[in-house]
Amino acid sequence: MEQAVIYKEKEEFKDTHWILKNASAKQFYEFSFDMGDFPNIKIQHIGNLEESGLSFNDNTISGIPVTGNMYHLDVWFYHIHDADTIETKEIQLFVNADPKDLWKNIPSDKNDIFYKAEEASFKGKFSDKKIVAASKRGRSHAHEGKFREDDFAVNELPSEWSIISVSDGAGSALAAREGSRLSTVSVNAFFNSKEILDEIEYHLSKIYTTGSSKEEQYEAEQNIVKYLYEGVLYVYNTLEKAAEENSLSVSDFHSTLIFTLVKRFEFGYVIVSFGVGDCPINLINTDFSQVQLLNKMDVGEFGGGTRFITMKEIFNNEMTSRFEITCVKDFSRLVLMTDGIYDPKFTTENKLENTESWGSFFNDLAGNNDDQAQVDFNNDTEIDHQLLTWIDFWSRGNHDDRTLAIIY
Repeated sequence: MEQAVIYKEKEEFKDTHWILKNASAKQFYEFSFDMGDFPNIKIQHIGNLEESGLSFNDNTISGIPVTGNMYHLDVWFYHIHDADTIETKEIQLFVNADPKDLWKNIPSDKNDIFYKAEEASFKGKFSDKKIVAASKRGRSHAHEGKFREDDFAVNELPSEWSIISVSDGAGSALAAREGSRLSTVSVNAFFNSKEILDEIEYHLSKIYTTGSSKEEQYEAEQNIVKYLYEGVLYVYNTLEKAAEENSLSVSDFHSTLIFTLVKRFEFGYVIVSFGVGDCPINLINTDFSQVQLLNKMDVGEFGGGTRFITMKEIFNNEMTSRFEITCVKDFSRLVLMTDGIYDPKFTTENKLENTESWGSFFNDLAGNNDDQAQVDFNNDTEIDHQLLTWIDFWSRGNHDDRTLAIIY
């Protein structure tokens, strides 16, 4: 009679159809077997589980699966009144693949005339603050072995000025990767001139320190804008020359451009900014209670198309609206980014001046994300590598090149 009961309880356990919830690769998984209906059955071991990266203990499967797959598992069990007889039943566990693993990472052609490394990062001094910047080829380009189109350049300039420039090359343009590189290095080179910077400072003094009339201040602003305009025109001419030298059209170098010139004076920080295209420059005050957008963004205004530094038509009467001169006593962060960051993290332009959105953004940078990737602004020894890791975040449908620079 006892043997019949043991046999019956074993068979009932065997016949039970266990449906394990699906797991996802590289994400924590846990499934517990409800043994309430089988008080006399003990699961000893689950075979073939180790290859999945999971483990079994106390009726629970848990751990972080390595890769996506269908795993056929053997449940080894016994009846407490027949502990020497081990039997098995099969169950299945489906692990969804990590979407990142579905993307190829094909190296770009190192023999190409405009070859560019697939990622870059930088940390260093910026005015009397620090800067970290990182740029990474997007998954869509990596999947096809194409180049990183984004670029950035950081330079310390004469008279304690600093400059950061960021550019996003148009994916449809033949030499956009070179366009973005030339845009950043050429604008930085133009302002690497003590003569030009001294002239800008002379006119800034009329605005902020000498008690000039409103007319004199306006004239001083226009003189500063004149130098900024010359700097942007220098970029255009550099790109036009590169096009001629390579038997290409200047439109083949289509690129956006944003940059900021920064210096700390006794009366505060002066931040001179410019933007063409859809990449933002944001200034965040010391207590994170206010965020300013420091550049005009070409978003939606042209039927979904952006503007590029290579477009001669931007050099018109409205060009002056692209320059900003900002003076603040202090600030906590100055941020420049391409749309590879902006699109997934802010989604719409109006959130770029929303303090709650920026709070979420820096909370994400602090490590509150699925990858637990952290950018540590306090212990910043490895901050450039940390930022490069962070910008590789997963966002469904957002696989563009990504560039982010933060002055802190």
